Formats: sequence, structure tokens, C-alpha cells
Amino acid sequence: MDRRRTSMIVNAILSAVTLVALVWGSRYNWPDYVHVRHGFPLTWGIHTLTTIAGPVDIWMVNISSLVMDLAFWLGAMLVVNLYLLRRSTGRD
Repeated sequence: MDRRRTSMIVNAILSAVTLVALVWGSRYNWPDYVHVRHGFPLTWGIHTLTTIAGPVDIWMVNISSLVMDLAFWLGAMLVVNLYLLRRSTGRD
């Protein structure tokens, strides 16, 4: 496989992993507070579905956690791409 094809495949896989990690939701069913937490490794969004008062539709978004999540995943992509570039040029 040539270098460009390998780089494109790795970038496509890393982009898919980044997208899934950012929109991943974990549902928590507590008796009076049902909510979904979005984001991995940091929770950047909480979607509240039910409270003790009844059904609701409330979003709470933490912008700083979202930015740190993006920085983490884009940094991981950069490190992997630099590793592939260094390996393909033959420098160790």
C-alpha cells in the first residue's frame, strides 16, 4: 500500500472515531432524573429528559469541555499523522 492511501485510510478512521467520541451518549436512568451525557473523555453536554416534575427537554452545554475534547482528539490525530510521516520517510 502506498503512503497516500495509508494516510487517507488512517485519517478516515481517526475522523470517524473523533466524531463518535464527541456525540457518544450515555443514558442515566435515575428515578427522578433521566439524562444523557454526551462526550468522551469529557462530558460536554447533558440532555435532561425527565425530572421529578415530569418530562422536560433541557440541554446544558459546557463549551470549555467541548473545546478540550476537540483539542484532545485533533491532537491525537496529529500525533498519529506525524508518526506515520516519520515512519514513511525512514527516520527513526
